[in-house]
Amino acid sequence: MARTTLGVVAGLAAWVTVAIVAGLIMRAAWPEYASVADAMTFTLPMMSARLAIGALATLVTGLVTAAIAGRSLAARLIAGALLLVVFIPQHVMLWDKFPVWYHLTFLLSLVPLTYVGGKMAEARALVPSKA
Repeated sequence: MARTTLGVVAGLAAWVTVAIVAGLIMRAAWPEYASVADAMTFTLPMMSARLAIGALATLVTGLVTAAIAGRSLAARLIAGALLLVVFIPQHVMLWDKFPVWYHLTFLLSLVPLTYVGGKMAEARALVPSKA
């Protein structure tokens, strides 16, 4: 149980880290993005880039969770479900800032991509054996 909890916490911390670092890089490298970021008036390419960052962060969440928690399906699902629980209220508050497809793409990908990230960890033999 301790490895599961540690895996989930580390996975969620990885999500935050990847999202912050990628967001800062995108702001620095893409002046047009940086100029509209506070107003959240993103173009289609900008929204696509944001979704790609979210997907990457979510895959990393699953990978880190599995690398620590092992082959625990529960750990991966818990991490993905917690992301969903955290982000649903955020997307409700931002509902009018983005098209419906954007919200649905992001929210509906959280649990599956966390699972896939865990499978990636297994495929790369990053998953510890059962203790």
